[in-house]
Amino acid sequence: MSFTARLSRSPTPYDADRAGDVLAEFLDLTPPIADLIAGTAGCSPYLADLLRREAAWIVPALDDPETAIADLLAEIPQTALTDLPGYLRCCKRRVALLTGLADLGGVWPLETVTQYLTDFADAAVQAAISQLVAAEVARGKLPAGGDPSDAGGMVVLAMGKMGAGELNYSSDIDLICLFDESRFDPDDYHDVRAAFIRVTRKMTAILSDQRDGYVFRTDLRLRPDASVTPVCLSMEAAERYYESVGRTWERAAFIKARVCAGDKAAGTRFLDTLKPFVWRKHLDFAAIQDAHDMRLKIRNHKGLHGPLVLQGHNIKLGRGGIREIEFFTQTRQLIAGGRDKSLRARGTHAGLQALAAADWIPQQTAESLYDHYRYHREVEHRLQMINDAQTQTLPSDDAGFARLAAFMGCDTAQLRTTLADRIEDVHTLTEGFFAPDDPSADDAPTWGQDVTNRWHSYPALRSARATEIFARITPEIMARLKEAAKPDEALTQFDRFLAGLPAGVQLFSLFEANPQLTQLIVDICATAPALAQHLSRNAGVLDAVIGGAFFADWPGTAALQAELAALLQGYDDYEAQLLATRRWAKEWHFRVGVHFLRGLITAAQTGVQYADLAEAVVAGLWPHVVAEFARKHGPMPGRGATVVAMGSLGARRLNAMSDLDLIMIYDAQGQEASEGRRPLATRMYFARLTQALVTALTAPMAEGRLYEVDMRLRPSGRQGPVATSWTAFQDYQRNEAWTWEHLALTRARPIAGDQALQAEVEAFRQALMREKSGGATVLSDVTDMRQRIAAAKPAQDDFDAKIGPGRLQDIELFAQTVALRSGSPQGDVAAQLADGVANGLIDAADAQALTDAAALFWQLQASLRLLADGAADIGLLGEGAMRLILRETGCDTIQTLQDRLVTSRQQADMLISTDLGAS
Repeated sequence: MSFTARLSRSPTPYDADRAGDVLAEFLDLTPPIADLIAGTAGCSPYLADLLRREAAWIVPALDDPETAIADLLAEIPQTALTDLPGYLRCCKRRVALLTGLADLGGVWPLETVTQYLTDFADAAVQAAISQLVAAEVARGKLPAGGDPSDAGGMVVLAMGKMGAGELNYSSDIDLICLFDESRFDPDDYHDVRAAFIRVTRKMTAILSDQRDGYVFRTDLRLRPDASVTPVCLSMEAAERYYESVGRTWERAAFIKARVCAGDKAAGTRFLDTLKPFVWRKHLDFAAIQDAHDMRLKIRNHKGLHGPLVLQGHNIKLGRGGIREIEFFTQTRQLIAGGRDKSLRARGTHAGLQALAAADWIPQQTAESLYDHYRYHREVEHRLQMINDAQTQTLPSDDAGFARLAAFMGCDTAQLRTTLADRIEDVHTLTEGFFAPDDPSADDAPTWGQDVTNRWHSYPALRSARATEIFARITPEIMARLKEAAKPDEALTQFDRFLAGLPAGVQLFSLFEANPQLTQLIVDICATAPALAQHLSRNAGVLDAVIGGAFFADWPGTAALQAELAALLQGYDDYEAQLLATRRWAKEWHFRVGVHFLRGLITAAQTGVQYADLAEAVVAGLWPHVVAEFARKHGPMPGRGATVVAMGSLGARRLNAMSDLDLIMIYDAQGQEASEGRRPLATRMYFARLTQALVTALTAPMAEGRLYEVDMRLRPSGRQGPVATSWTAFQDYQRNEAWTWEHLALTRARPIAGDQALQAEVEAFRQALMREKSGGATVLSDVTDMRQRIAAAKPAQDDFDAKIGPGRLQDIELFAQTVALRSGSPQGDVAAQLADGVANGLIDAADAQALTDAAALFWQLQASLRLLADGAADIGLLGEGAMRLILRETGCDTIQTLQDRLVTSRQQADMLISTDLGAS
């Protein structure tokens, strides 16, 4: 169908004189085309100028506008780089003119107009980077080879409206430029990155510089951490950013992300890697508040609060505007798109339709919002067509409204009424979603609805009585779950716990009668995902909680060892013993975490209790590991062996995620081999026995694993044997060991094996400390170690409790130095520093300051390792987790905590540096 046949409307000429002047330059136009050109020129000075400049081209183009656009785009890749800026600007004029006339005449719907504008942007970006990369290759700055259209591994992501195929008439284009670092030799990384940065900057100049107009204003600020990162960065760097600090608004932005130029395959792989970041596995209702906060920030920044006043109203960002519809759609998509892939649509219309099809919103709401969206976008286009300005602001005077009304083909009164009605309707349809009038009544029932809707089918809720009681405690449970760092995951953990209950009346009644117990269960799900995960797999642990023994005093290492020994006596099978140990240990591990969450114990006490548990596990499993090994290879030669705890376990201070530092020392008493069915040489025997113990602790089984094990603190580290003979150990420590190895021995502690050998190892350790206390190079060695550690492991931020000068690891190193120099047998920081004071090696005030700093850093470290697997980004934690950290550290606010951490680490660093330098 011809353009004329499809023509359904025309603007009313606002400036008749200009309309007449432009129309005079065209001959033999049919009346409908003449009316369209006159109306367009009479309303838009910008389009009037384009009509004059492109008069010879536009008339034949109107015969077949689709082919005209296609011909323009097809010529772009064939244009030489030197001619590209000029040709793209010519294309911009022609595309703008043709799409403008097709839009104003009703020939093309909004979706076709925006898609053609997007197609032109895609072609322009592709041509620019392809030829610019080719130029870098020609200069030897990038390696040759590959398809030129792949741009040498460079990828451009179209974001926002360009990504969705919804570019408006005077849009800027939001781009993220990346390159596939895996295509290049790592040694060439910096040169390659520099080349792609040059390409990006030159592309931006080609598109944005004013040279007889521009092609597209180009915005690169949506890239990761745009204030400090280069304009083009590696995919690996971008992925690390989004995985670690990506925010909700960036998740929303990637809903519309699309590879528009460069290496399409690499770009697609990158977007695939970000799917878990964008689309959360569980329902993500936290996105509602994030989006609402974003809306408020935009309104505050732009001064868009208050009642509706049409004059100067922003049709995009203001009340009832385009952004409200987009936020509404994208937030709904974020909430459920992780579970329902049908919701992962880039376009606004497709997104609304998908939400309606999945019953997330009524079909009428979807239709009404999109109808308003299309109207708003048409108003936006006409505002921009007037002077090719990137504006969404309605006129501020009557004359401006009269011009806009003429452009829209209606009178001023009708325009004002239609705008006001549509804006208010959009506001009504969207505002309640983001900011309901009664959050406590309206928001809670809808949050997690796809999970809570199935609760009625669970065994625990089959009786009317159970349902009635549970209904009374549900609001508080849901409210607390929403405070979690990941509310949807916390809800899922609670759902799993609930599904596993065989009956509910008594338990729910207990919860109702005992708010502390109810709060305990909720806190586990809402605050500490690791504990909640255990709960979901081990709902039976609540028997102990309800029974009351769960809250008894800590029994200590000896009682724990006795309990585990009695438990394992009931199993003849070695694998069954390993499984039973895992179940037992996890229950106690769970208990320690719960007690800490509830404030029943401090961070310092958790360190001791986790260490007691680990010692009990190693000591309890040791005889069973030995027996299983001896069944094949015979009893241990000589006196056997002892397991020595090093590091944090030796110092009796572990956190929820600690691994175990162990070494093995054996005394074969001259026996050269074992005696058994499959005898082994002594050295091989104890090496394999050590490996058997490590496997018993680390092997993933149906009940999980117990601990990770690190044996690098053995003599000669990784180069040394995994088990060391008693004679060799003594000789090595006296004659060959480095200072760091003597420092490590300050925290060594035998925990399993032959009792006499344990005693001898401990006696030797203490004697060695006294013997090596006067080492001439201790201070210089430690100073060098501090410098190397600082260079190799820089601190992440102020909330990194462990790594960095003046932080926990540094204070521990200094305390070990003091212990070594004073010949102290102590293993923990406070006791080591106290012995240093007693021996005149450190001032009492300095020792107290360092002890206090170590305690503060441990409080933070222990909390983070329990709450979020050690994540140091405080901003990622929920309110419940924040309150626990502040409670444990004795701070009122996170800012107060941050200030204390900074002050403590600076003071500790100064004291350590001064004492090491002055001694």
